[in-house]
Amino acid sequence: MDNKLLTSNLVLFLSILLTLFTSSYGQNCSTHQFRSNNVFTTCNPLPVLNSFLHWTYHPTNHTVDLAYRHGGVTESAWVAWALNLDSSRMVGSQCLIALRNSSGQIHAYTSPITSYGTQLTEGPLSFQVPRISAEFVDSEMIIFATLELPSGRTSFNQVWQNGQVSGQALQAHQMSGENTRSMGTVDFANGQTSGGTGGGISASTRQRRRNVHGVLNAVSWGVLMPMGAIFARYLKVFKSANPAWFYLHAACQTAAYAVGVAGWGTGLKLGSDSVGIKFNTHRNIGITLFCLGTLQVFALLLRPKPDHKYRLYWSIYHHVTGYTVIILSIINVFEGFDALNGQKNWKKAYIGVIIFLGAIAVLLEAITWFIVIKRKKTTSVSDKYPHGNGANGYASRSHDQTA
Repeated sequence: MDNKLLTSNLVLFLSILLTLFTSSYGQNCSTHQFRSNNVFTTCNPLPVLNSFLHWTYHPTNHTVDLAYRHGGVTESAWVAWALNLDSSRMVGSQCLIALRNSSGQIHAYTSPITSYGTQLTEGPLSFQVPRISAEFVDSEMIIFATLELPSGRTSFNQVWQNGQVSGQALQAHQMSGENTRSMGTVDFANGQTSGGTGGGISASTRQRRRNVHGVLNAVSWGVLMPMGAIFARYLKVFKSANPAWFYLHAACQTAAYAVGVAGWGTGLKLGSDSVGIKFNTHRNIGITLFCLGTLQVFALLLRPKPDHKYRLYWSIYHHVTGYTVIILSIINVFEGFDALNGQKNWKKAYIGVIIFLGAIAVLLEAITWFIVIKRKKTTSVSDKYPHGNGANGYASRSHDQTA
């Protein structure tokens, strides 16, 4: 088997995978294509609730054209984005609301919130909104609007929310998790947004770190680790692949561990910068993977020779730990997608990769079993008739001896 060919195919495969991840992230913000072909000069991802804010600021007349996208919702949901001129909370917010009305049309309107318990009824805001509309596309509710900003200001507190609609009544949003952290600031002039919590870093910076963390871990634990196992399990059956399979396996797993440690480090940094935001299952599995992966690295360094009396026990430990790491890795990648809150393109790309690797494993499993069984039969015949090609050969030799 050509080692250069295997290496080039591996590099090509990883390049395609990284392209998929990178392009899917870009589609979430700056290169997103609106169905109406609207183009905005600025786009920032908001830190929670799978939301994005696009806008173009016009300093000549102090207006803003904007689009607020809220993904991962159904047509029975309402979404809201608001500016609050005096506070960072919902009370006092000047809201843009979108939902599907009783006639089945996506309806957008304005609603000021004067107190807790406000029913988000339609009404004028403290500033003018000459244009407002909405649409629902691919699990995203999108609000388009033009705002005449209050004079002398470009920086405001912003709030965004979502909830369910029952009949035509807007139900209260959840009072836990990300719905309690969906607040921050926006400066339409300098293009900056920030979250209300999370250590003072901007929303765009936090989103970028989350995506770097996701790519590193998906490629390392979620792809390279299973590929290394495939190399070890199936290539060693082919005599021409010996000892290339071992070096491919070791290189793949070592690279996976190195990149995985980098991804683990970015996760720790995200945790320290995101006070109050916790994904316990994802974090705990990540810690477990780091510990098991470290043990596997030490196991490689302490590997006994093939004829050593402890080699069998080492092999059992190595295989059990390795397959445990692979299973937990795949589970945790999906936990990470859930933490990213609705990144469907990423999840679809990864599902495609896993199906591809699974199909290869199934095919190679069948091929290697066929080869192993064929070799056993050949060996069995050779052991039974060490001096000939079967019973006929043995009979001929007996006849000659008798003669």
